[in-house]
Amino acid sequence: MAAALDLVVLFENEAWQQPLFDVLEQRGIAYEKYDLKSAAFGGHDLPKARLYFNQASPSAYARGRLRVVPFTLALLKNLQIQGAKVLNGIDVFSFELSKSAQIAKLNELGIDHPRSIIFNDAEALAERNDLSFPAMLKPEQGGSGARMNQLDSLNELRELLAENPGLWEPDQLLLLQEYLPHDPEVGIVRMEFLGEELLYAMRVVTHGRYNLCPSEACNPAEAEEAGACALPDFQEAAAQPVEFYPYLDLPAEALEAGKRIIKSAKMDVAGIEYLETPDGRRVFYDINANSNLRRPIGEAFGFDPFERVADFLEQKL
Repeated sequence: MAAALDLVVLFENEAWQQPLFDVLEQRGIAYEKYDLKSAAFGGHDLPKARLYFNQASPSAYARGRLRVVPFTLALLKNLQIQGAKVLNGIDVFSFELSKSAQIAKLNELGIDHPRSIIFNDAEALAERNDLSFPAMLKPEQGGSGARMNQLDSLNELRELLAENPGLWEPDQLLLLQEYLPHDPEVGIVRMEFLGEELLYAMRVVTHGRYNLCPSEACNPAEAEEAGACALPDFQEAAAQPVEFYPYLDLPAEALEAGKRIIKSAKMDVAGIEYLETPDGRRVFYDINANSNLRRPIGEAFGFDPFERVADFLEQKL
């Protein structure tokens, strides 16, 4: 069927996307919201827009939306088979869903990354001679810091999984990853990209939290406000709020590494995180295609980041 719309935005958490929707409406762009939480499509329905922008999140399952990711994968496959133009399409989304694939990509590019072991049975780890603790336990399909735990021994891992079998969700694969110390006052660094161009960089002071979602809906600028997509069952109740700061002195080498990742993985929009260890390593550990932006950070650099995303989408159109 002939495309009647300019743009369709695929999403699961509208609170994250509302700032972009506001800008699209102000500009008069003919767009449609596609809510992935409750949806259906027929092969004869597709495509119906000149451009699709995939903003699905791997962490949908952590909000009780177990069917979002498989539906999105099916939809993206159908769209692309039928010739639709999709930003962050099936290959990129599949890449975002797999921490092990991200580690393989970083290894291929020669970019420092956490040593990682992927497993589907804790007893298989007992046969290895390269285990090192402390270590981080992470799901293969992550997002929003869900199901992450710091461990000090293999026995602790065994006990944790026996007591919490739900940690295997959503895809029954886990990673045991090198624990990386860093200066808690400096935090980690997140770079946001549109295409291969840096939008901005920011420092994130975590205060021991794992949910570092930059969206103001998750981590409001005003600490006393409640996050709309918080995951309290995965967070430290007593932890301080996550803090976000513009990072004006991003090292050129870090930027170059980020651009290499974007180009190699053929990502359209991305957020890439790294940290620096006390012994001088710069370690890249997370690659996100669903890139939630933070307006106050963009404004510190002199622009509204959602306006820049709208510019990017119009260029792609």
